Amino acid sequence: MTLRELPVLSPATPHVHGSEAHGVPAPLDPFQASPDFVRISMASALALRYRSGKFARDFAFGGINLLLNYEDGCRSDCGYCGLGRSRPGDYDEKSFIRVEWPIVPTDDLVDRVVRYEEQMTRLCISMVTNKRSYPDTLDISKRITARTGVPLSVLVAPPTLNEDRLVALRDAGVDMIGFGLDAATEDVFVRHRKDVPAGGGLKWDQYWRLIHAARRVYGPWKINCHTLVGIGETDLDLMRIFDDLKREQIFSYLFCFNPEPDSRMGEWPKSPLVRWRRIQLAKWLLEENDVALSEFRFDSDGALVGLGGGVELASAAVESGMPFMTNGCPSAGGTPGCSRPYGSYRPSEPFRDFPFQPVGVDIEGIWDDLRLDELTAQ
Repeated sequence: MTLRELPVLSPATPHVHGSEAHGVPAPLDPFQASPDFVRISMASALALRYRSGKFARDFAFGGINLLLNYEDGCRSDCGYCGLGRSRPGDYDEKSFIRVEWPIVPTDDLVDRVVRYEEQMTRLCISMVTNKRSYPDTLDISKRITARTGVPLSVLVAPPTLNEDRLVALRDAGVDMIGFGLDAATEDVFVRHRKDVPAGGGLKWDQYWRLIHAARRVYGPWKINCHTLVGIGETDLDLMRIFDDLKREQIFSYLFCFNPEPDSRMGEWPKSPLVRWRRIQLAKWLLEENDVALSEFRFDSDGALVGLGGGVELASAAVESGMPFMTNGCPSAGGTPGCSRPYGSYRPSEPFRDFPFQPVGVDIEGIWDDLRLDELTAQ
């Protein structure tokens, strides 16, 4: 087993970490619903000492991810999402990006963020499509910003918001807004999403109206859109949306589709690693090295067949390891603040995106994955 294949936890335990357990208040209601409870990623549970265990690779982690929790769950039904309505099982037992999300009391969570503040780099609240989502997100945001200066993002549910609500979140101390656009084109967006039962909300145009409203409210480089590789888009589709977002001074955060068992897209094949690596590299060259979209070459099916910028630039980017790190909101100092370990792949699989800067054996593996000579030789 190589370093690229080591498991994430050793061991994983279903209980709170020993000396911390006494600090967890009794449940406030039978279901443990937001705003008084939230779900947190397993990595966050480790960082805040709710769970024992360690990462297979030693790296600094301080990006805490929160997820709202409701008995009636998320009212949307995105085919690739583990929280979708059509996926079997109770909502509070469903996984999200294929990892466990333990439920913890919100105020205790804030206590721990304050306790370990020096290690914290970014907090992010993920909304869901639910009528309680906006007021509860505002409530939780205020609880956080009243006690800590750790930067706070919100990954929003557009059907629950308007421009006035975006302003209210900003005034509550939220400094970045994310959109789970996921699809690179309207056709892909429509193909995989189902509307909320009452109608309205999950519309391509409505998402973009709110993205542009958020850009007005928050300013440049304070908005991000999540884009997924592997749900039916072409390489050209992805590069076009990266280019469009860059022109609008909006970040594009890249994710690899990771099928959720029993979801509507649970049997879809995962994007080949070679395609994923090439998209990561091409995105970096376009965004960070200002290589024009017109310099990249695509075949008649929209597949990337030639990188822009030349061999030397591409090689230097690969050797730096930077294109292959997790895209996420920055820390207060501008360094990566949200690294989402194991968000795009299983712990037993090679890293798809690295929560640290890859070096040595990691770079060797990336070169193998890329098969770069096939592109640069075109």
